[in-house]
Amino acid sequence: MSDQKEQVVLFEERIPIYPRSVKGRFRKMKWAILILAYTVYFVLPWVRWNREVGSGQAVMFDIHDRIFYLFDLIINPQDIFLLAVVLMIAAFLMFFVTAIAGRVFCGYFCFQTLWTDVYIRIERLVQGERPARIRLAKSPWNIKKINKIILTHFLWLLVSFLTGLTFTLYWADAYELINQFFRGQAPFPAYATTLFLTIATYVMAGLAREQVCTYMCPYARFQSIMFDKDSLIVAYDEKRGEGEAGRAKLAKKLKTRQDREEKNIGDCIDCGFCVQVCPTGIDIRDGLQMSCVSCALCIDACDAVMDKLKWPRGLIRYASENELEEKKTNLFKLRNIAYAIVLLLAISGLVWSVMTKSLLSMSVMQVRNPLYVVLSDGHLQNSYDIKLNNKSQFPMTIDLQIQGLDNARLDLGKIKKLKIDALSSLNLYVRIKSVARKDVSGQIPFKFVVKTVAGNQIVEESKDALFTMHDVVSQ
Repeated sequence: MSDQKEQVVLFEERIPIYPRSVKGRFRKMKWAILILAYTVYFVLPWVRWNREVGSGQAVMFDIHDRIFYLFDLIINPQDIFLLAVVLMIAAFLMFFVTAIAGRVFCGYFCFQTLWTDVYIRIERLVQGERPARIRLAKSPWNIKKINKIILTHFLWLLVSFLTGLTFTLYWADAYELINQFFRGQAPFPAYATTLFLTIATYVMAGLAREQVCTYMCPYARFQSIMFDKDSLIVAYDEKRGEGEAGRAKLAKKLKTRQDREEKNIGDCIDCGFCVQVCPTGIDIRDGLQMSCVSCALCIDACDAVMDKLKWPRGLIRYASENELEEKKTNLFKLRNIAYAIVLLLAISGLVWSVMTKSLLSMSVMQVRNPLYVVLSDGHLQNSYDIKLNNKSQFPMTIDLQIQGLDNARLDLGKIKKLKIDALSSLNLYVRIKSVARKDVSGQIPFKFVVKTVAGNQIVEESKDALFTMHDVVSQ
């Protein structure tokens, strides 16, 4: 028995991936989505928007005043339920899209994919195409190699910094914050957030890359339970590609489809182009894998080879397992229909909530210590804390009344006129005095009703409350 202990390898050492560039319809689609996403992300903080009051920025998440501005839509803390609806829509949209077309979100819309695409593009511009980058990585260190590596990482860090800084600009006035930022006068959270996102973007998109999709992203773990044999995935047509004798490179007497069919050899010429363009470094010919993000670059690569050989496209394509097994694909199954119905209902509910969003909200809380007071004249008095929130861009003069409580009087104290500034709130302490009745005790339901005008719109809001009636006469 050997004295030396065998070393246990817990995980495979990372193999560097140098994706090759490719042209095709899916690559064009990815570039179009990337340009659109980058334009929206980096330009939106600088877009101005005319408002009566509040921020002049089109999109801003004002934490200090607790108001989110989304063009003409203003979200107050009282409207936070809208966020829950948005999250529900995002969840069911992911379920629906994954059930239909697999991980297309990962391949086209995920931030990790979009930013990694840009980083790979920078690497390619500085260091060259795939063979040149591989030679550079294997070559000894010299001035040329050092310069290229430094330039690559400098550009990565520059994009990372712009990413972090732009995110920070969404949380304050962009023009004011950018001026404060470079003069060293910005709040500490602005610098901390920018630094954190700079480091995170640099590490995730520049250094980790496919490791994020393979080991860190939870979506890769539970996607299998959302797939079935009818889901469209990036798939290799094994029957066509392998034949009965397997795949083979182009060689003498194997250059035409007729020659290959005679020898029962498939259409795959084993060029490896599909593997070279894959950003996660997998071989799609090995079947569906957890690391596949459905970017479809392998489809473009294979189509380019098939076009050059003048053979039919589709050796690698979006297809379901049933289609590959020459069975019928059914996308209109009960599960997918249910996802679609819930998704439409949630979107409709969100649109309805936004369109009918009240410009004034009110909360009422009865003061319970004491619950009631018996006045010297025999009347009963209940007190209430009321908070009114003006969610409009116009000042409001409020008319506060009570309904459903006979022989009662609302006492506002020294306040003669209720006025709330735009996008502001007002806290009130009010009293209601009522005659004690012999035949009534316990709690009587009634309503606080407020009426006002915001701009050209009449606003009315009511809130249910209870008046505690005590039988004073019987005592």
